[in-house]
Amino acid sequence: MKTSPDATRIETINVPGCFIRIQGTYSSLRTAEQRVADFILKHAEELIYLTVTELAERTQTSESTVVRLCQKIGYKGYQEFKIMLARDLVGPTETVYEQIDSGDSLETLKAKIFQANAQALKDTIEVLSDEELGRAVEVLASARRVEIYGIGGSAPLALDAYHKFMRLGIATVWLNDSDLMAMSSSLLGPGDVALGISHTGASRDVCDAMEHAQTAGATTICITHRATSPITKVSNIKLFTAAKETAFGSDATSSRIAQLSIVDVLYAGIANQNYDHALARIQKTREASAGKRY
Repeated sequence: MKTSPDATRIETINVPGCFIRIQGTYSSLRTAEQRVADFILKHAEELIYLTVTELAERTQTSESTVVRLCQKIGYKGYQEFKIMLARDLVGPTETVYEQIDSGDSLETLKAKIFQANAQALKDTIEVLSDEELGRAVEVLASARRVEIYGIGGSAPLALDAYHKFMRLGIATVWLNDSDLMAMSSSLLGPGDVALGISHTGASRDVCDAMEHAQTAGATTICITHRATSPITKVSNIKLFTAAKETAFGSDATSSRIAQLSIVDVLYAGIANQNYDHALARIQKTREASAGKRY
């Protein structure tokens, strides 16, 4: 197969995993925090030898601003951030795909999109907390009732989660109507779980339902992209993706693949808690629907 000339323009650059977290939250950072972030992105090698006081002085900010930035991107503080950055700089690095251009051929689009989807999974592994995943599996596996919220582009993802959890015998409800989400979430209580899926984390209907559920005593879990988005403020457990956006924004498949993969991990994690029982449930659902196939 002959390669078109513009296909050769697809290049990758090395980016430390810590940078992925910064880039994912950059737009939501305060001005002073962005100055620190800009310095880190430009002077990573130098940063390793700077104390928190020195970094604050170099960026004309305060020590508390530096620490707050590190915490917003998922680290306990500046010291842990420096350790992880040093590891990234000497270890394997990630790659980033080029943006989609209006003049790209179909061959180039194919290469860029497939690369973006693969990169989304690699980047999400970097930001997804094993501790938070474990907590999510525990509460979902023991939940009296699970409600899953998602509207717009997130609705099919919420439906996928409903389909998987239902097959494990979990009492699950999928809702994507704003009024039904508001009413149903207000009736949850301790022992129940609300799972909200939103790439931007700024869907008012989903956030309101999560707030109702949390106020009622339910445990709330979110799957989202931005660590400082509104949905994180009403979530007890936070699961983050790191899909980079193309010209097509959050509707890009890369963000959805990352979210679907988290749902798959939750599904497998719950099933593994009682493997034989889960397998029997899944087989039972297969047999129940077998007669509907040709």
